[in-house]
Amino acid sequence: MTMIEIGREAKKAARELARLSTKEKNELLAALAEELKVKEEEILQANEEDLRSGKEGNLSEALLDRLLLNPKRIDSMVEGILSIRTMEDPIGKVLSMKTLENGLQIGKKTVSLGVVGIIYESRPNVTIDTAALCLKSSNALILRGGKEAISSNKALVSVIQAALVKKGLNPHMVQLIEDLSYETAGEFMRMNEYLDVLIPRGSARLIQRVVKESTVPVIETGVGNCHIYVDESADETMALSIIENAKTQRTGVCNAMESLLVHEAIIERFLPKLEKLTKKHGVRVMADEKGREVIASFNEATEEDYAAEYLDLAFSLKTVASLEEAMEHIAKYGTGHSEAIITENYGHAMTFLNEVDAAAVYVNASTRFTDGQAMGMGAEMGISTQKLHARGPVGLTELTSTKYIIFGQGQIRS
Repeated sequence: MTMIEIGREAKKAARELARLSTKEKNELLAALAEELKVKEEEILQANEEDLRSGKEGNLSEALLDRLLLNPKRIDSMVEGILSIRTMEDPIGKVLSMKTLENGLQIGKKTVSLGVVGIIYESRPNVTIDTAALCLKSSNALILRGGKEAISSNKALVSVIQAALVKKGLNPHMVQLIEDLSYETAGEFMRMNEYLDVLIPRGSARLIQRVVKESTVPVIETGVGNCHIYVDESADETMALSIIENAKTQRTGVCNAMESLLVHEAIIERFLPKLEKLTKKHGVRVMADEKGREVIASFNEATEEDYAAEYLDLAFSLKTVASLEEAMEHIAKYGTGHSEAIITENYGHAMTFLNEVDAAAVYVNASTRFTDGQAMGMGAEMGISTQKLHARGPVGLTELTSTKYIIFGQGQIRS
């Protein structure tokens, strides 16, 4: 199919989706979860093809981890679908209703966006997560994954479309663009006639291209230079546990810690403990001069290090003299994704929450929780770091718009 044909089919499917009841959508999601388990072996075989190609192409370990599917991850995808199934339908809610002096009744209700497009890299779980979210929120979906996951994505979209057909529905409610050329991506970004919104999810390079070139409205998902600030009053055992989780639990994700700030009053006792932790996991540390005076084995940090999203076992370290200096550093180098403070000082915690500008701001918790499933949203289309139209995890509610509904009895405007 050509891009125009894909767009036309999506537009038609979106109208059909808008007519489905909550019960019908929930039954469809149950069928999708079942089909995913039935076809698990086929999906894993397709994923193995992608992993082989990735290794031959020298993909990093972090990117291979993003690409990997296994029974546990498929179970997690199934859980995400079933979680979305149990959530309240975001469509058709009457948010307000008022009667004017002329008798007109004016209300506001939630509606779907229509046709959602997503351009993403590496992570085939995104294929299922986004499909489940869009189907529940009555949005048709056009997927454009990366070449590194093409076999996995074909297998997963085949599963989605099989579930749609089993429920007697239009399989074009979810479509995959299989032509992965640079030119086709550009055409996708200019499909204003068919796409209502486009969401890029992946590398900084991908996101910047979509933001720069797209004529379709974009929800910008963010590069994650996420900071953790260890305050002078921090519980240091807690701090080390959170740092370990935020940096090493999964390195190739946008909510992993990439920058660590430590109050200079505690560096003599805290940094040796940090060094022991980083050696345990083989983590490289790019530190400022004060940090390297305490731990000589740390590498010298550059300006580029402070701005980097490593997506690897590495992070930058900056010592600071105050909470204010920590927040200034975050304001300069942060990407508006997720920022955390570890502190026992309530005033410092509240200042950090109130003044740090990011989609998610934490006190005494890992940045790894900036995730739709972890936040009880079932899944997400991505983490938006912009302020319009959505910010943070883009879940069911964020995939809706509103329209006004007006009831009259023959009123005309004079």
